[in-house]
Amino acid sequence: MQRRDFIKGVGAGSLAVGALTGGIGSAHAKAEYKWKMVTTWPKNFPGLGTGANNLAALIGEMSGGRIEVKVFGAGELVPAFEIFDAVSRGTAEMGHGSAYYWKGKSEAAQFFSTVPFGLTAQEMNGWIYHGGGMELWTELYAQFGLVPAPAGNTGVQMGGWFNKEINSVEDLKGLKMRIPGLGGEVLARAGGIPVNLPGGELFTALQNGTIDATEWVGPYNDLAFGLYKAAKYYYYPGWHEPGTILEAMINKKVYEGLPADLQSIVMNACKVVNQDMLAEYTARNPVALQTLITKHNVDLRRFPDDVILKLRALSEEAVAEIAQKDEFSSKVYSSYKKFLSQSKEWSGIGELTYLQARDQA
Repeated sequence: MQRRDFIKGVGAGSLAVGALTGGIGSAHAKAEYKWKMVTTWPKNFPGLGTGANNLAALIGEMSGGRIEVKVFGAGELVPAFEIFDAVSRGTAEMGHGSAYYWKGKSEAAQFFSTVPFGLTAQEMNGWIYHGGGMELWTELYAQFGLVPAPAGNTGVQMGGWFNKEINSVEDLKGLKMRIPGLGGEVLARAGGIPVNLPGGELFTALQNGTIDATEWVGPYNDLAFGLYKAAKYYYYPGWHEPGTILEAMINKKVYEGLPADLQSIVMNACKVVNQDMLAEYTARNPVALQTLITKHNVDLRRFPDDVILKLRALSEEAVAEIAQKDEFSSKVYSSYKKFLSQSKEWSGIGELTYLQARDQA
């Protein structure tokens, strides 16, 4: 009898706890957070735009519908390059882009996107999540009322589409090329003319001669944009973007107004999308490259060694100079450089030698 009474008591207690937690859950379920996400990408564009869509959907699913995120492509709510300000001032609660677009706000922002001849996607994740990068990024964006998070990565990109052959460093002089961030600074030092255009304008600009060349992402996205119709030569490697992080930025007041569990859901949704986008590019790029070569007869070229060596030297100069512009950029550069040095040693022993052994004829 005593045993049965004890079990009944435990059962009643469990039901009481269940009712209490169920009540809390129900209360949260009734609270609706309706967010707008503005992006720098064309609406539903493969990889980049769909990555933003996936993030919005995942936040909704993981939160049980407590957060609803509506995605706006570039130009739908605000122009592509105005999303940073839009989220900062609260016009939209969330944005999806890449940090090198905001170098006008802070030179240091570029380190949280990609650095020419710098960290790969795998290494960038290492620095951000476990090498001190996230703490620095958070500190920087807090100045603008924002909370950042990695939310995608393209992996190493292609060198770009050109309407003239690049046979030497001399061929870069006077070249008008769409290339953002530090890559554009390096091109300028080589005598080229960097142009910053949103993705939706690239095809027309390349086709009508407004620019002589453009980089975008890689085969998967370049095929979708039809860039092979506007330029003859497709160059590699993507020295300027070895592992480009796509970012989510959230209005800081809005984020801090969320319950702790929803804050965790938003951040973990970003992590899932960060991993998934890189996996998608890894799967799609090889197929798209073969389509470009075999179906569209794209002329695939490798940059000459002397061009690569010159660009690398100019990259080192440009990055070092940025580090000297202000104290915070110097702090970020120091952290990035230390991690890059460590990564080079390991990657040379592990990744590089393995790939050479695997792929040698």
